[in-house]
Amino acid sequence: MYSLIKYLFSLMKLGIIIVFLLYPFFSSTVAQHSFVSDIRATNETKILYNNLFVLKNKGVMFGHQDDLAYGVGWKNIEGRSDVKEVTGSYPAVYGWDLGHLENDSLNNFDGVPFTDMVKYVKEIYDRGGINTISWHFKDPVTDSTAWSKPGKSVNLILTDSIFKAKYTAYLDKFATLVKQFKGKKGEPIPIIFRPLHEHTGNWFWWGKSSCSPAEFIALWKYTVDYLRNKQKLHNILYAYSAADFATEGDYLERYPGDQYVDILGFDLYADKDSTYFTTQLNKRSAMLISIAKLKNKLPALTEVGYENQPDSDWWTQTLLPVITKYQFSYMLTWRNWKESHFFAPYPGHATEADFKLFYKSPVTLFQKDIKSSIYRKALKR
Repeated sequence: MYSLIKYLFSLMKLGIIIVFLLYPFFSSTVAQHSFVSDIRATNETKILYNNLFVLKNKGVMFGHQDDLAYGVGWKNIEGRSDVKEVTGSYPAVYGWDLGHLENDSLNNFDGVPFTDMVKYVKEIYDRGGINTISWHFKDPVTDSTAWSKPGKSVNLILTDSIFKAKYTAYLDKFATLVKQFKGKKGEPIPIIFRPLHEHTGNWFWWGKSSCSPAEFIALWKYTVDYLRNKQKLHNILYAYSAADFATEGDYLERYPGDQYVDILGFDLYADKDSTYFTTQLNKRSAMLISIAKLKNKLPALTEVGYENQPDSDWWTQTLLPVITKYQFSYMLTWRNWKESHFFAPYPGHATEADFKLFYKSPVTLFQKDIKSSIYRKALKR
């Protein structure tokens, strides 16, 4: 044994790394940790990211768009939430959109004042909730809405200095807002940002019919690099959020690289019958989970739901059986605006009783299941 040890030390002196001896230690260590794509990420962001992996093994966090800002029959009432009034708990994840920020508007395109959004983000952070942000911004080339016809705007942003400057000005406005997201000690609040979402669809100016894969990837990289390196924002987890895709190749065709993405997701709504929705959700979920495991990224249902919920047992009989089979980090349902446009139950609706059963399932996680320490202390695995 002494001779073997002496021999190994002699090899080390010659600069030979004994990989086969160290590999088991390093591989087991790496397997226990997931690394944020931003190497300069804040401590709170790093801790949150690793804790989200731990929570993923315990259940799927439920999220709701604009949950604190308004609901069916009310608006701007402190402490209110349709989800909380039905279940007794706030959601675990809260979605916000920045549409109209690029116009220097005081309110987003759903009428939420940006000053209120800052307040909500801080409130959510203080109790351990998760903030996720999308941005339906207008086309900087044509000045039309996000829902533009296929064009060449992405190419022009990348190649024309005038349009690149205009797009960059959007990012500056984003940074100005996000820098207001600070905790009580002045620390930047971590957020999940899913830029250029639903890019595999054809309805946005950055969509599949409007740019090549290389152009989309270049715009994504420019966006992330600018926010990280020029605006010094290191409290962002980036979500790659697709729409339709039939194969893993389709999903990854416009993937910008592991160093630019933290969360892998897709958006899917039950616009057709529940059987079609279930089939597609199962198919896409299986592919997403496979890709996420391969890349060691968080998988999420970045948007999911059924507008107005005509099926009274949709939550437990359609959605729950699918999410029980797959380990998603979170799911986000869209907003509750009025009785003719909502995605989460509200008091008195026909799905209220079913949603309470969904809430009580051990598979689902709400705010009551998550503490503020999620940003400060590692959870037990």
